[in-house]
Amino acid sequence: MIQIEDVSHVRFRAPDLAAMRAFLLDFGLSPAEPKDQMLFARGTGPAPFVHATELGEPGFAGIGFRAGSRADLEQLAGRYQAKVDPLKTPGGGWGVRLTDPDGHCVEVVAEQEPVAPLLLPPQAPTNIASVPQRTRATKRVPRGASHVVRLGHIVLNVTDFRASEAWYKERFGFITSDEIALSPEFSIGAFLRCDRGDALTDHHSLFLLQAPGPPGLNHAAFEVVDLDDLMAGHDALRAAGHQPHWGVGRHVLGSQIFDYWRDPWGNTLEHWTDGDLFAAADGSNVASLHDLIGVQWGQAMPAEGV
Repeated sequence: MIQIEDVSHVRFRAPDLAAMRAFLLDFGLSPAEPKDQMLFARGTGPAPFVHATELGEPGFAGIGFRAGSRADLEQLAGRYQAKVDPLKTPGGGWGVRLTDPDGHCVEVVAEQEPVAPLLLPPQAPTNIASVPQRTRATKRVPRGASHVVRLGHIVLNVTDFRASEAWYKERFGFITSDEIALSPEFSIGAFLRCDRGDALTDHHSLFLLQAPGPPGLNHAAFEVVDLDDLMAGHDALRAAGHQPHWGVGRHVLGSQIFDYWRDPWGNTLEHWTDGDLFAAADGSNVASLHDLIGVQWGQAMPAEGV
């Protein structure tokens, strides 16, 4: 077993890379010009890319995780009859490709060359009633797209939750944060976080959900700067005519503020901010379906789900 450090990227196919690029710009990513029938987009953080689209029939094409070193990849490849190849993607590095129980492509990468972080707009402190932090100064939020910093988590619909849970935990060392139990004997999914010891990590980097319908991507979630940045992006996406799906609200599990959108081919992408962070020692919990679909405030989940 290796312990992955974070989710790395998500891959799609689309018949029109220019249209995908236009959407990603409005969503708050920084896409390069399409080249060799591929489109890569980065956030403001150091990852060389977080979203990749290849020219083809529209669909979901795979997910990526980041390992600590090429040695981790060699260990993974040796145990599961795979091979370590040089990456021909932005940032270079090395990668191993595996296939999960539902046929999803899972790419594990390491030793990518980081890119220089992009500048963010100046941020004025936020005043709260008990502790004002901004005095004798105004706050002005720039209009326009959100600023996506990084890919935060991926949610997969799976055929058999327990089989998929065992596959991902065995290979990547995930820890359960919250398991969704319908009864003491049957669970439909779990929020899984990376095992980084005492270092803090997101409440979940991967959520596996045994849901009705075919297996595939449920959604990919991208962290933005803060609530103001999320709301400015919400307004900008609406003004550009894109399709809102669910939000704005605050989840129960993970606690993050969320805003879900559809890309031109119906893939669901989420903006989020202010999520929970845990260390390995913080353990695991059992939660209910009500916790999963409920909100602390904001718009209720649509009837068709995410």
